[in-house]
Order: sequence, then structure tokens, then C-alpha cells
Amino acid sequence: MTNLHAWILAARPKTLTASLVPIVSTAGLVRGLGYEMNWSIVVLALLSSFCIQIGTNLVNDAMDFKKGADTEARLGPKRVTQQGIFTFRQVMMGAGLFFFLAACFGVPLVLKGGLPILIIGLVSIAMGYAYTSGPVPLAYHGLGDLFVILFFGLIAVGGLFFLLTGEYTWPAFVLGLQIGLLSTVLIAINNLRDMETDKLVNKKTLAVRLGLTGGRFWIAFLIFAPYVAGYYWVASQRYWVYFATIMAFPLGLSIAKKIFRTSPGAEYNKYLAQASGYSLVYSLLLAIGFQV
Repeated sequence: MTNLHAWILAARPKTLTASLVPIVSTAGLVRGLGYEMNWSIVVLALLSSFCIQIGTNLVNDAMDFKKGADTEARLGPKRVTQQGIFTFRQVMMGAGLFFFLAACFGVPLVLKGGLPILIIGLVSIAMGYAYTSGPVPLAYHGLGDLFVILFFGLIAVGGLFFLLTGEYTWPAFVLGLQIGLLSTVLIAINNLRDMETDKLVNKKTLAVRLGLTGGRFWIAFLIFAPYVAGYYWVASQRYWVYFATIMAFPLGLSIAKKIFRTSPGAEYNKYLAQASGYSLVYSLLLAIGFQV
């Protein structure tokens, strides 16, 4: 394995839909509401978001190895620190580089949006580091799911909406909630897969706290709750926004069924990929629905 391939592996590109989905759906909402689009802001927001997520993934790679959560017994994809491909220090330096790049891409966003965007950017980077590191690592205290709902949903959508429109409204909140719930499906499946090994190192993810049955119902809730929240669009007479997303329902239902029928194991890696595709399809359908 070349160094480049190893760094790409460590970045976990299959998970980056969590950064793409809020950008796609928010751009669709802004266009659908009739605002003028500033595509340079959209691109910069996407690049900054990608960098924060990659930095978070690298910290997770290094810290899970250091804390003993990643061993030869892990069921998920290979981790470069655990495999000895890179040292703990190298991976943490890589994380620092991506957080720095996120800040660089964020400078024009701060100049555009002012203090609210500065606060969002700094807190997002800090929480990306604190996800598995620091004195109170979020993932080790069952707060990882809440982190994703907030930062990959409400804050990501709300921040970009504010940058593009200069305001924050109920449509942005509802969309942020829908996207946050969808994005959390990935981490919920990941944590249910790793539940037994996480218990051994006292990593109290929400899956560990809820148990197998509770974890399965939590995933099902995350998959289907966006449709409940979507009734807001029906009440707002934006019927196509809701009905367009119904096309993604069979895929979500299929993933939920597989989670209930399959014991946590390596098979869940396939469901992670499917959940990533599900969130992307749902967000694209949302964006299309806003244009009708």
C-alpha cells in the first residue's frame, strides 16, 4: 500500500457524504426559495466541511488505537494507526493539517458572514478534535450521535443558509434536522457493529448504552424520522419536497430490515455504504423537490 493510498484510506472517503449532503440540500432550499446563489460560498463551505470531517476521522483513527478501541479484532475497515502504517504522531499531525486547511477555506466565509460564522467554524474544529480526544471525548460518552445531528445537520445547514441568505428561518431548521438525522444513521450503524469491542475499552457509545435491540430501534428511528419532520413541507404547501423523498423510502426500509435481521458484524460494513448512499439520494431528492 502506497502512502497516498494509506492517507486516502485514513480519510474514510465513503463517509464524506455526511459533509456533502447538507451542502447539496441547502443549495436546493436556497434556490427553491428564490434567493440568488453564490456558488463560490457553496464550494468553500464544502471544502471546509470536508477538511473538518477528514481531520475528525484522523483524530478518531489515532485516538481509538491509543485508547485500545481499535485492535486486530475490529470488524470495520482497516485503520492506519492500528495497522502500523503511520505512527500516532503522524496521524495526529495529518489531522492538524486538515483542521488548518478547514480554517483557511473558512476565512472568506467569515468575511462574508461575520462573527456567527467565525464561532461556528471555531467550535466545529474544536468539536472535531474533541470527538475522540481531549478530557471528555464525545464518542466515549455516548454523545457522538448528538454531535452529528448538530454539526452535520442543524449547524451545517443553518450556517450555509445564513451565508447565502443573511438570515436563519424555520425552513433551514427543519431541513437541518432532517439532514442531521440522516447523517447520524452512519455513526449509529458503525457503533452497533463495534458494540462488543467498544464495551471492552469502556467506550460508552449510544449503541453500548442502548444495547442491541435499542440500537436497532435507534437506527430505524433515524432512517424514518426525516419523513415525519418532512410533513412541515406539506404544511408549507411544498408538496413536491415531501413526495420526492418518498422515492428513497424503499432503500431506507431495506437498510432497516437488514439491521434487524443481521447480527452485528463485518456485514454491517455493506450497510454503512448503503446508508451513505441513502442519505445522498434523499438529499438530492430534497434539492430537486425544492425546484418544483
